[in-house]
Amino acid sequence: MFDISLVNLFVDKSCTNVNFTLFERAMTTTIVWFRQDLRIDDNPALYAAAREGDILPVYIYDTTLEKQHEPGGASKWWLHHALADLSSQLDNRLFVTAGNPFDILKNLCEENNASHVVWNRMYEHWAIQRDSNIKQALTENGIRVKSFNGSLLWEPMDILKKDGTPYKVYTPYYRKGCLNAEHPRLPLASPSLNILPNIKFDAITQINSLKLLPTIPWDTEINRQWRPTSTSAKDVLSHFINNAIESYSDKRNLPSVKGTSRLSPFLHFGQISPNQIWYAVHDAFDGDVSSKGVDTYLSEIAWREFSYYLLFHFDDLGVKNFNPKFDAFPWRESQAELTAWQKGQTGIPIVDAGMRELYQTGYMHNRVRMIVGSFLVKNLLIDWRLGERWFWDCLLDADSASNAASWQWVAGSGADASPYFRIFNPILQGEKFDKHGTYVRKYCPELAQIPDKYIHKPWEMPNLLLNECGVKLGKDYPEPIVDLKRSRQRALDAFATLKETA
Repeated sequence: MFDISLVNLFVDKSCTNVNFTLFERAMTTTIVWFRQDLRIDDNPALYAAAREGDILPVYIYDTTLEKQHEPGGASKWWLHHALADLSSQLDNRLFVTAGNPFDILKNLCEENNASHVVWNRMYEHWAIQRDSNIKQALTENGIRVKSFNGSLLWEPMDILKKDGTPYKVYTPYYRKGCLNAEHPRLPLASPSLNILPNIKFDAITQINSLKLLPTIPWDTEINRQWRPTSTSAKDVLSHFINNAIESYSDKRNLPSVKGTSRLSPFLHFGQISPNQIWYAVHDAFDGDVSSKGVDTYLSEIAWREFSYYLLFHFDDLGVKNFNPKFDAFPWRESQAELTAWQKGQTGIPIVDAGMRELYQTGYMHNRVRMIVGSFLVKNLLIDWRLGERWFWDCLLDADSASNAASWQWVAGSGADASPYFRIFNPILQGEKFDKHGTYVRKYCPELAQIPDKYIHKPWEMPNLLLNECGVKLGKDYPEPIVDLKRSRQRALDAFATLKETA
């Protein structure tokens, strides 16, 4: 559980009600430390600093992080382009560097006569500890520091049950806690910026020096599908509100339909804020957000908040079972099956399509994420943490809070989790949500000629018909690596052992 004693250093409570007067002295030089808030609009730290005088906008690629906290390959790709976009919005005057954040901030303050540093808060435990240490050290060196909420609608320290303990179930957290709390702050306009004139900027060279882009060009399809800019984020939001949000509750489960917002990567890197999304939706419907589609979408934004809430209060969420009885779960080890899952070669079409979409595009439809997750932890009995790590490396929206909370939900070990005995049948899931196999055919083109009746279970096709479709199982497309019925029973038997040892 999160060490609440850190909050005094982590949060200056005078800032939580959006007090944008930074310091008593006017016309200061302030360093703005960008992290997961790579935008100009609705950036509380930037807004506050800009009101006081000159600013020095800085991004530091933290080389002191433990390996498990370093961004994965797909996230590095997005970060590269997001930094380039942010720099362009700052007239190519973003100072980009790598190293120890404290050393860099301290030196920049000394070299540029900056006496103030601001940032928007992060909520991972390691980041809270780092930021608290930096704040204390800078303060001891005579530097004034303030932090702001630029990433969440409701900060986790502010939403508690009546007894002062954190919620562990989503619905009361959202409906009783969040919706009865103070309204989220309104988005802020872009400030007028006076960027420190006496420092040399070479943002493009500095960004390139981070070497975030792949040396092997696996990003062809990602480049084609995504435009990681703040402008694109606003365009995507506008298109979703105008074309899909009202049918969101019905179409969000259909992977072949553009029924979701696809804003998660932009949110993770802070190219758009949840406040901008929240109020854009409310404004589009004149405050009436009671329709099923709109209400469901807003509740999904709140699910992201709940994930951060859990990570804040239970800091080992990404590595430790939230439900401790799962510590005794008899996970299997099979590198061959794990690799088949990672490569989309399990022989189960909807699973393989999802894993190939992930690897090719850096994204996976949310319904399919649940299907492939259930298949890994239940049909294969492979530890959810291995799935979490693969997603961390491959997802453009890889997010320590959402990733961990979602994997634990699927595994049945998390807060308010899906019951372990709820095992997705990938055939039925495919037939229900990809009825004509459109999604499967897109990412498993070797199955393109398979009739709808068999698209989600080609092993049941007569050999003659398979031959007519140009498919030889085991050669053109894998045989299933596991029997679904038997593996389901194996999972239930494994879960039963937890009851015996409880």
